[in-house]
Amino acid sequence: MRITVTTWSLEQTSAADLSPAAEPDPLAGIRVVRAEVPCPAFSRFLYTAVGADVSWTDRLGWDRARWREHLERPGVETWVAYERGTPAGYLELEGQDEGRVEIVYFGLLPDFRGRRIGGHLLSYGTARAWDLAERWPRRAPTKRVWLHTCSLDGPHALANYERRGFRVFETVTGEEDKPAITGGPWPDAAR
Repeated sequence: MRITVTTWSLEQTSAADLSPAAEPDPLAGIRVVRAEVPCPAFSRFLYTAVGADVSWTDRLGWDRARWREHLERPGVETWVAYERGTPAGYLELEGQDEGRVEIVYFGLLPDFRGRRIGGHLLSYGTARAWDLAERWPRRAPTKRVWLHTCSLDGPHALANYERRGFRVFETVTGEEDKPAITGGPWPDAAR
């Protein structure tokens, strides 16, 4: 079955563009931590658990070696939000040429959506995109942070990006095959 999908590409061109969300209440136990040890199993878990019900399918065919190769590339970082020790969501950064950093993936596990964690994680992760070269000295300082989202993503995704100071620079609408809902880390996870 064919469906219409709109994809928005957004960017920030200065660290001053970031409009951070309010910090979570310290009693909520929300922490954002960089996963510094490349771990294909953990990254695949995050990818499937967050992306199952929003049609993330492009990495499902990756084997362990492909995951490891990707995760070990200089400038690739995974930042994980935890609520009282439980993974709630993640954001993946990819440093690119000429001072560009892409937010390749961002999202929350379904059980953690709607609890004001996403704005904080996006704010924190975007700030880490702006200071990426401080952790990767061979990379050029960040001049642009960009991402894309589409109409298959969560209903609040585009608005969250815009509230954090991202501006749409391209909109593309086209027909695609309807992706299968993968079910996440187990068959009924998307329910």
